[in-house]
Amino acid sequence: MERDIKIRVRVYGEEHELATYDGEYRNLMMLLYDRLYIEEFGECKGVGRCGTCHVYVLKAPAGLVFQDGVERTTLSRLGNTNHTSHLACQIMIDSSINGLEVEVADEAASGY
Repeated sequence: MERDIKIRVRVYGEEHELATYDGEYRNLMMLLYDRLYIEEFGECKGVGRCGTCHVYVLKAPAGLVFQDGVERTTLSRLGNTNHTSHLACQIMIDSSINGLEVEVADEAASGY
């Protein structure tokens, strides 16, 4: 399969461009964990309850919707969120996220 979904990721100021395809990974958390191996990232394994996959969305494709249900609750418990905060486990991998740019929150990348 052609890796036609491109995502830019910043971790501690270091830029990475990742490429994937629809169906290779379920969500952004799994892609980041697998490709960048950020320790202690996604501790709840994608349930959306721990907040260890906190990212800031720097650039999102038009029409992309975030912060549904449990994500909003989990983010409300974290101390350093803003209007661009999201949980990587709640960002599903499909063609709608092509061009997405995120920065992993420092506390989420503590083991990187």
